[in-house]
Amino acid sequence: MGDAIGQLLPFAVGVGLSPIPIVAVVVMLSTPRGHVNGPAFLLGWVLGLSAVGAAVIAVAGGAGASDSGEPSTGAGVAELALGVLLLILAVKQWRGRPRGDDAPELPGWMARVDAFSPVKAAGMGVLLSAANPKNLVLTAGAAAAIAETGIAAGDEAVALAVFVVIGTVGVIAPIVISLTMGARANALLEDLHGWLARENATIMAVLCLVIGAKLLGSGIAAI
Repeated sequence: MGDAIGQLLPFAVGVGLSPIPIVAVVVMLSTPRGHVNGPAFLLGWVLGLSAVGAAVIAVAGGAGASDSGEPSTGAGVAELALGVLLLILAVKQWRGRPRGDDAPELPGWMARVDAFSPVKAAGMGVLLSAANPKNLVLTAGAAAAIAETGIAAGDEAVALAVFVVIGTVGVIAPIVISLTMGARANALLEDLHGWLARENATIMAVLCLVIGAKLLGSGIAAI
């Protein structure tokens, strides 16, 4: 299981540092329903990561390792494909980053966050964790890495839980800050919001580049 956790750490950090979900939580916390919608978004986020991870592990489990215990050729090809996809995403993010004094582009739905119900906030958490292309690829990569180690089902569940916990750190941090600091958290969260919105593309470009290169290396080694 230690090997599986070691393999999934880069993916978990990539998901945990994804700026847009963190910005979404910060914006939700500033609304009148923030004390409910923030935790609801967190719940949806956890459910989304868990569902995608479990599904990929179930599908990849049979093809994760060869009879010798080494990663199979199929797993290597999958890693190559994910690596190429992440490199493409890295280039796209880098080319789309704000230049000079340009205002960063944020999803249009963020302007309507103050009207979200807890159910809609939870649904947005699921969408950003399970349907967002970058997080979907990273979660799939982590789950495939777990599956290819060939560990027992119970150990796979523990490894997936570790991934979900680490991948949730960025989302839960603003909620903890808000609950523990009260009104004093407003200025800190506002600064965090501005910085993450401005640097979103750069952060994701670097993360996708590093993790994509790792996947390419692992895939080539397996093949």
